[in-house]
Amino acid sequence: MIKRFVAAVIGVFVLWSAVDFIVHGLVLQSTYEATAQLWRPMAEMKMGLMHVVTLVAVGCFVGIFTLFVHPKGLCRAVGYGLLYGVGGGISMGLGTYAFMPIPLYLGVVWFLTFLGETLAGGLLVGLIVKEPVSATETPT
Repeated sequence: MIKRFVAAVIGVFVLWSAVDFIVHGLVLQSTYEATAQLWRPMAEMKMGLMHVVTLVAVGCFVGIFTLFVHPKGLCRAVGYGLLYGVGGGISMGLGTYAFMPIPLYLGVVWFLTFLGETLAGGLLVGLIVKEPVSATETPT
């Protein structure tokens, strides 16, 4: 189970990092430039810390599924990703819009991005982290 956990963490980390690069580095670039007064200058951004934050978030995402979801299966994993994504995405995207002067568009994109990442992450976790087959069962 440890090997599957580690494989899932690596897979989801790569997936989420790639999506973040595309969305934040390319899609939202002009929005970030238009709201530059809200962000640190690029030279002051803590990218190493951001990678650590993402790794911890992925570890928690995969860990919750691995430890607390039984029985494991693809449908449960996608459902888990959906629920995790709605809860985290709504607070991250629209919650931030509620108290910070970001454009609504940005809050919505943050929400949808997080939801998409957790749905895809759930699918990946469901494919990798499976119930262990007991020694007496014959795999089908």
